[in-house]
Amino acid sequence: MRLSTRNQLAGVIEAVDVGAVMATVKVRLDGGQVITASITKEAAEELGLAPGQAATAFIKSTEVTIGVE
Repeated sequence: MRLSTRNQLAGVIEAVDVGAVMATVKVRLDGGQVITASITKEAAEELGLAPGQAATAFIKSTEVTIGVE
């Protein structure tokens, strides 16, 4: 598969929480950080996502927001 998305972070699925419509997927990255993605329930089921499965998070964003106190 070839993608134009340049921000690709490899890791392992840590948790999949499937709700009525949406699912949250936690991926532990190779560097130890955890990233959470919200995807449709249908997509999670079609991909067969499960803890322990290798996965890549693809990030395409036009904005990054940072807050401090």
